[in-house]
Amino acid sequence: MLELRPNCECCDRDLPFDSADARICTFECTFCADCVDGTLKGVCPNCGGGFVPRPIRPTRLMEKYPASTKRVLKPEGCAAVSG
Repeated sequence: MLELRPNCECCDRDLPFDSADARICTFECTFCADCVDGTLKGVCPNCGGGFVPRPIRPTRLMEKYPASTKRVLKPEGCAAVSG
């Protein structure tokens, strides 16, 4: 089951469980669409893989299967990521 991490690892933008702007890689690194399309140019800075839109968990399942509250943030942000 996906963790549904709560924020973008680069800019720390909030990405709630139902955000259409959340993107994940195969390791579930989580970024916002703006960082993925802009600075990251579609390449995960952690694993080198690509991104897909993160699925949205139905609200009715959130109580039983809650989203993660652990924020992951790259202290250097997106600006330090190089292609």
